Order: sequence, then structure tokens, then C-alpha cells
Amino acid sequence: MTDPIDRPHADGPRTGVLLINLGTPEAPTPAAIRRYLRPFLSDRRVVELPRPLWLMVLYGFILPLRPRKLAHSYQSIWMKPGPEGSPLMHHSLRQKTLIREWLFANIGHEVPVALGMTYGEPSISGALDELESQGVRRVLVLPLYAQYSATSTAAALDAVFAALKPRRWLPELRTINSYQDHGPFIDALADSLRKHWKIHGRGDHLLMSFHSIPRQYFLAGDPYFCQCHKTARLLAEKLELAEGSWSVSFQSRLGRQPWLQPYTDLVVLQLARSGVRTLDVICPGFAADCLETLEEVALRYRDDFIAAGGASFRYVPALNADAPHIEALGQLLMQHLPGWLDLESADEPKRRSARAQAAQAQLHSPTLLTPPRAAQST
Repeated sequence: MTDPIDRPHADGPRTGVLLINLGTPEAPTPAAIRRYLRPFLSDRRVVELPRPLWLMVLYGFILPLRPRKLAHSYQSIWMKPGPEGSPLMHHSLRQKTLIREWLFANIGHEVPVALGMTYGEPSISGALDELESQGVRRVLVLPLYAQYSATSTAAALDAVFAALKPRRWLPELRTINSYQDHGPFIDALADSLRKHWKIHGRGDHLLMSFHSIPRQYFLAGDPYFCQCHKTARLLAEKLELAEGSWSVSFQSRLGRQPWLQPYTDLVVLQLARSGVRTLDVICPGFAADCLETLEEVALRYRDDFIAAGGASFRYVPALNADAPHIEALGQLLMQHLPGWLDLESADEPKRRSARAQAAQAQLHSPTLLTPPRAAQST
């Protein structure tokens, strides 16, 4: 084994990017879903109820019963056997690859990009290991939530800080908290709707559905509700939508406490009953399609809309790994990288020169004629 003191040292600190999304079960089975839900629903950022009461509910009712109900839902959207059959995992891995390629094309040298999930695999700790193994000492963290919430963005950053806590040599860190009004992001959303309308025609109404959070979190200071409305307003302005032709709602509530309203499932019924025949639905808070978009919205809410008298319900896919989305995320990263990349690009010629000189010196070094220590006779 090589003595650590003899290991070659990196040429210089590199800059890397850590992408974070929520996570996904490894398989559409009750056991895998239970393993995923346990840390997710145990997170104090996600559920702020008194711990003894909540843990009794979680372990007494939710974890024993809910995974079996969710298994059918996950099976309805799973793409193929294995973890990459998860739509969220599939699109997240594509995003990782394409963002790395975008950065290389726009910067001129490789910027390592790693993917970590707040819950499950690939873990954030493993993603940090991946970056460290490539000499990364400066990490730009991008949680893939355009609108900030303590339940999502803060939970992701908590996981980063927890993963860094036991490490001896901490990297420099920058974090992106939100990008709800980022111009290229709004452009990407608008582009996806224009493409949808070009193929299918424009519906009678556009519903922008965001994941909900308990209303009490908003009252405690969470900016999520306001940021969702800002994204929706900017998107409507970009598309020049007439007043009354679009609306905002919130989906995926759980439990009996009040959540952000209006609730998407009720709005869908109201729109159908009010005479809307063709409804377009987009979920601007999701960077990648997942259970909440593909099963809850595209399947269940479609059935509810048609049963209530609607004729056509069209779900507009999440931005996923579409080129305008990758462009938007790349531009967002570039806004937060000045200074780090400037230093890195400025040092690169010096590092190349130093490596060339070292290689030339080794080539003419007499030590190359000396047998390695382990091979010398005693």
C-alpha cells in the first residue's frame, strides 16, 4: 500500500457541480417504497408535527400500509426493471450528463458534475465522494427546485451539510436557493407549452399545478407560495395569456391539516363543471417527471376531469432533459460560477506548463535507471 505522504497531489483545486433532487424508490415494490419513505417522512423539514405523535402515526399506520397502496401507482409509471426505470432517476441522470456536456461546450474544459438524492441512492455523500475523487475543492450545489421551500431545498442542503460534517478537509461551497424568476427557465417553460400547442392545439384553459405544502409552513415564513405565483405570472406574461385563461393550483396534499390552496384535484373538477372542455396542465415546480406528475396529474386527475364532464385533459411533460431546460440550468450555473472558473482557467496554462516541465525532468532523471525500492536486493 502506498504511504499517503507519497501519493501524488492534485494539480490545483477544481470546480464541480452537485445536482440534487428528492429521490425515488429503487423499485416499484412495497419494500423499496418503504425504505424510501422512512427517511423522507422522518425528516423534520418535511413534517413539522410534534415528534412523538408523528412517529407513532408514521410507524403505526403510514409505513405499514401506504407502501402497498403506492406500489400500484409506481408500477403504472415505471419505465423498465431496475432503479433507472424510475422516471425521476432516468431524467435526472440525463440531466447530469447533458449539463456536464453543456458546461464543457461553453467553458472549454470539463467541469465535473455529480448527482445526489436527498433520500435514497445515489446519495449526496456518494456524490461528494465522486467529486472529491476528481480533485474538486469548490462545489456549486444546485437543488433542482425552482421555487424554494424548507421541505425541499432546505432539506437537500441539510443533507449536504450533514454529509460534509464528518469530513476533515471541507470544500468551498456555494448554493443556489431558487430560480423561480430566472429568465431562461421561464423561456424553457414557455417553449415547452408552445411546442405542445403547435402539435395539439391550445386548450380552453391552462392550469399550472405546483406541489403543495402545509399552509402553516407558509405562515411561518416559507416563501414557496409567493415564488410559485411569481413563476406562474411570468410564464403567463411570456405567453401573453389573457386574464381568466389560466390559473394556479396546488397538488399532493397529505393529511387533514390545511395545505396551500386551491387544491388541484378540486380545481380540475370545477373547471370541467364550468364548461372547460379541453384542459392543459403543466407542473412548473418539477424539474423531472415523477409519481406526482405522471400518475397523480396525468392519470388520476385526467380521469377525474373527464368523469366531471371534460372532454380532453392534456398533461404537458416536465422540462426533464429537453435542450431549453439544459440551457436554462447551464446559464443558471454560469451566473454562480464567476471567480471560481476564472481562477481555474487562469491557472490552467500554468498547470499545463508545470506538468510538461515535470514530465521532461522525469524523462532525464537518473532515478529512472534505478530499480524501484521494492525490487532492489538487500
